[in-house]
Amino acid sequence: MTTVQDILRAIEAIAPEHMKMEWDHIGLNCGHIDAPVTKILVALDPFAETIEEAKELGAELLVTHHALIWEGGFVNDQTVWGKNALTLIENGIAHINAHTNLDCAPGGVNDVLAAKLGLTDTTVINPVGTNAQGLPYGLLRTGLVPEQTMDTFLATVKNALGCEGLRYVNATGKVHRVAVGGGACGSEIADAYTAGCDTFVTADVKYNQFREAYDLGINIIDAGHFHTENPICGVLAKKLQAAFPEIAVFLSKNHTDPMKFY
Repeated sequence: MTTVQDILRAIEAIAPEHMKMEWDHIGLNCGHIDAPVTKILVALDPFAETIEEAKELGAELLVTHHALIWEGGFVNDQTVWGKNALTLIENGIAHINAHTNLDCAPGGVNDVLAAKLGLTDTTVINPVGTNAQGLPYGLLRTGLVPEQTMDTFLATVKNALGCEGLRYVNATGKVHRVAVGGGACGSEIADAYTAGCDTFVTADVKYNQFREAYDLGINIIDAGHFHTENPICGVLAKKLQAAFPEIAVFLSKNHTDPMKFY
């Protein structure tokens, strides 16, 4: 019998807990550690539509990148996350998340994003350490694309990630060495620049961060939080299916980016 504990151990092998940021919330967010699992749903977020999808599938476990609970408080029906937590608990669905540990891990969010954008010779910017196999881990990745115009690379990013739109600063007009940081990594612009990158792909970039990129002379592309991180979900689902062939692993079909462009 496969249990929640078994799945959690497998996820921790993919993205060990020690790779997370100090402030982060990861692991078993709710549910019984010894509960049996026959079906898993994998998604980026534990939002209402994702939880409903898990219910419809009869999944006993929801695995996501983002946490269910970010700050302390009461689990009641007066907040969105409280309602989601109650729905999971009342329907006997456990929830596990792997967040910044999966961002930093080899083969995690940012390696997958780099591959999705066609980067080659990919390396870790400012490695924090190495894993059990001796591979470096850390937040950002950098790699090469054939030298091209910014317009050409913008089209590549939009098509590869399925974005409805991009926000960007074109500081050089050319793209060759690219840094990637899925999700809100705008604060890492200086690290991308210092690593010799002419372009940085990330999300949730603030006004002053766009200006910082412009002044430094590095292109920055905001491709959206959902679109820069969601590619990991399919990879994680495949890894879990390979590790547990006796259970059914599903990739969410209902969860999409709530942000739209007019």
